[in-house]
Amino acid sequence: MIEGLFRRFREGLSRTRKSFSGQLLTLLSGRATLDAQTLEALEAALISADLGVSITQALLSHLQARATQIRDQGTPRLVDILKQELLSILIKGEGNLEVSSAKPFIILMIGVNGVGKTTTIGKLAARFHGTGKEVLLAAGDTFRAAAIDQLVVWGERVKADVIRHQAGADSAAVAHDAVVAAVSRKTDVLMIDTAGRLHTKKNLMEELKKVKRVISRALPGSPHEVLLVLDASTGQNALVQSRQFHEAVGVTGLILTKLDGTAKGGVIVPIVRELGLPIRFIGLGEGVEDLQPFSASTFVDALFEE
Repeated sequence: MIEGLFRRFREGLSRTRKSFSGQLLTLLSGRATLDAQTLEALEAALISADLGVSITQALLSHLQARATQIRDQGTPRLVDILKQELLSILIKGEGNLEVSSAKPFIILMIGVNGVGKTTTIGKLAARFHGTGKEVLLAAGDTFRAAAIDQLVVWGERVKADVIRHQAGADSAAVAHDAVVAAVSRKTDVLMIDTAGRLHTKKNLMEELKKVKRVISRALPGSPHEVLLVLDASTGQNALVQSRQFHEAVGVTGLILTKLDGTAKGGVIVPIVRELGLPIRFIGLGEGVEDLQPFSASTFVDALFEE
């Protein structure tokens, strides 16, 4: 099981590993000291992986200090020190999604269009269904008829009913009806999809606030989770989105998708460091099984496998 998980992480992070750690391993191989040229190359590699300027500078300063300390010893390797530093940051982002005894356990799914939000909902529904939980879905992205249709297809696939209205309907009304239905049926998990059209950002955030208020009124204490889905391939823009959504509706956890299709997987580091939010899942491929709970140690080990 552990070997299979590592292999999935390794394969899903292949592009980031080749672009990021491949350069780092070459630059740091056998080194106990750092010259100006190497530091410049390291800086470029770290920034190209979207770790951000502040984290890059902090990592390089730490490496320089440790290089001076171990000059005579030659161990540990500088690459191992870098791995330890990244792990010390990412370990704070661990926090698996735990469905409490609340019934229904309500998850509000948010994120801009194109990040894979509806597909992620379907994959999560499949995971819940696989553990014997009854799942109900709500097609709250009423702005796009295709999103409603896509969720219906996922519902059929994972044997989950879908609460939906016609395209263009009030998404808060869909959320309200879904909560009422989930309470009446004593459903284990209710996941509510939402719109994510960035070109009306202010209106989008106000709409999400309204949806959240309606859910809370329909079932006090809910939603129990507000999960923000981010596309890792957007790099630093994913960090910007995290801040905006968190300020607007109070995010409780993050899901990073499309890590398998980007060399910018390093963006997960500044997201964890700056926001302090748990990474609930990461997307390492297109299959249902490629949506995996985040493990900091597995992530770092897979990223630096030589």
